[in-house]
Amino acid sequence: MNSIIFTAGARLLVALVFVFSLFMLLRGHHLPGGGFIGGLLGAVAFIIYSLACGPEETRRALRVSPEGIAVIGLGIALLAGLVSFFMGDPFFTGQWYWVGGDSYETAAFSINSVLVFDIGVYLVVLGGILSLTFAFEEET
Repeated sequence: MNSIIFTAGARLLVALVFVFSLFMLLRGHHLPGGGFIGGLLGAVAFIIYSLACGPEETRRALRVSPEGIAVIGLGIALLAGLVSFFMGDPFFTGQWYWVGGDSYETAAFSINSVLVFDIGVYLVVLGGILSLTFAFEEET
């Protein structure tokens, strides 16, 4: 598209939608949201950029192929499941590690495998949707 207004507006809109997608990712296991919704919003941000600047420019902005993003996300999600397996629990059981305390009430913050899994899902959805979108855009 050759609209300077759409191109300028898209750059601002992409940043806002992408930050909102990260917000949805991080609030996922406590409230509605998570990796799937965050990944869809992240893909929408890059689709807007692709409509404004073209798929070639969007691929350069990504710096990693969408297929590579999806594969990395799948590996991260699998790693989250293996953590519980190696801890002696069933596969994909949530594991929490309290930093600065020994429970939710006393810890400064927690690191958990649920968030790691959500990050993996985020990347799989982002890479998968962008792969399909770029294939459709480049076909026409």
